[in-house]
Amino acid sequence: MKMIDTYRDKNALVIGLGKSGVNSAKLLKKLGANVTVNDKTDTPNAKQVEELKSLGIKVVTGSHPVSLIDDVDVVVKNPVVPYSNPLVKQALARKIQVITEPELAYEILDCSMIAVTGTNGKTTTTTMITEMLNHGRDGKAYAAGNIGIPSTQVAQKATPNDVMVTELSSFQLMGITQLHPHIAVLTNIYEAHTDWHGSRENYVKAKMRITMNQTQDDYLVVNWDDPEWQELSKQSKAQVVPFSRKKLTTAGAFQDGEWLYFRDEKIMNINEIKVPGTHNIENALAALTVAKLMGCSTEAIVTVLKTFSGVRHRTQFVTSINGRKFYNDSKATNMEATEKALSGFQDNVILLAGGLDRGYQFDDLIPAFKKHVKALIVFGETAELMKNAGEKAGIKIIKTTHDAVSAVPVAYDLSQKNDIILLSPACASWDQWPTFEVRGDKFIEAVEKLEHQLEEK
Repeated sequence: MKMIDTYRDKNALVIGLGKSGVNSAKLLKKLGANVTVNDKTDTPNAKQVEELKSLGIKVVTGSHPVSLIDDVDVVVKNPVVPYSNPLVKQALARKIQVITEPELAYEILDCSMIAVTGTNGKTTTTTMITEMLNHGRDGKAYAAGNIGIPSTQVAQKATPNDVMVTELSSFQLMGITQLHPHIAVLTNIYEAHTDWHGSRENYVKAKMRITMNQTQDDYLVVNWDDPEWQELSKQSKAQVVPFSRKKLTTAGAFQDGEWLYFRDEKIMNINEIKVPGTHNIENALAALTVAKLMGCSTEAIVTVLKTFSGVRHRTQFVTSINGRKFYNDSKATNMEATEKALSGFQDNVILLAGGLDRGYQFDDLIPAFKKHVKALIVFGETAELMKNAGEKAGIKIIKTTHDAVSAVPVAYDLSQKNDIILLSPACASWDQWPTFEVRGDKFIEAVEKLEHQLEEK
């Protein structure tokens, strides 16, 4: 950790009492700032609040009083807090710097950074890269960021020989100024979060901020399988290293038949990759590209891809009950993610889907529904919209439940041996659950409860 004087004796306001906010507040205090934390909730975590207060950090909850901006030098906001928030708007109007937690982490980071963004595949790719680096080089690789581990927490313990592999959301990237990854990864860009960003154009601009501080000594690893992503790479000053599942280039990593290559080196057969689905071939290509650029051996790369079983909430195998396999893909918060999850299965799928209504229709899922879905269970704000898409796809069995939890026993009752029961909602969770992680955890608990009930019969 680099001890910097940037914030010494400065007044810092942290908006949000989540993990990133709490860790930002503690770090700012360590760096000598006068820190206030503000959260709109009336019932914050009491233990957390007391800990912050014991460190001399002021905590204000229940609302966002604009007076908190008075005499503030910097604002660190929770990534999902919109720029329309009164405190944030007032700060920007007064030309006060507004950043997100990864920016603060970068300022003290004393090692190399690899940053990963994209609409889908971020968490899996980040985890694969981290495991490859830990198998294939000296020093420690740490996964951090949107993956659920605060970057500020990791940055304080990383040494110069380490690497921080940081998953960055579009929300986090909106709040960076200096953040400069040595290797930036763009997995893909689809339609997402336009309700927050205002337009797809703004969303894409936010994603491309990942490379804005890179130079010709850095690398941008980019998915080459869409003309838009190829065009976006031209915005970067970094060396562009592509990857392609469709073999649209051989200049980086690519799939040729059943084999993965890095340039002219054959790496492994795709059938040896443990996690299912073509989307995971793309994730593997992105990860192995980074690993090769960082000097990892092919042996280390192959070992990880043969043994990596996926990440929590991303096509995560939960259990098998009487021949039915349950998968938790709660992190699938858009249609492309659900489509890719479905494509990874050959057997009949009973799909559990629905959630926050962002104004989308779900007709884009009809081809995947026709090909893979035996029965559809819908819930949440989008239940009727999802049902309509299922009917258009000709799915004969469609049921409506309250949420992903109540859908579990319904799905089991509809299933037969060898069926796949898949939670892949194609929607954000915020209509019913605070995060996709909570939704996925509740689904897993419901599956475990069902398993125990069936065992007792």
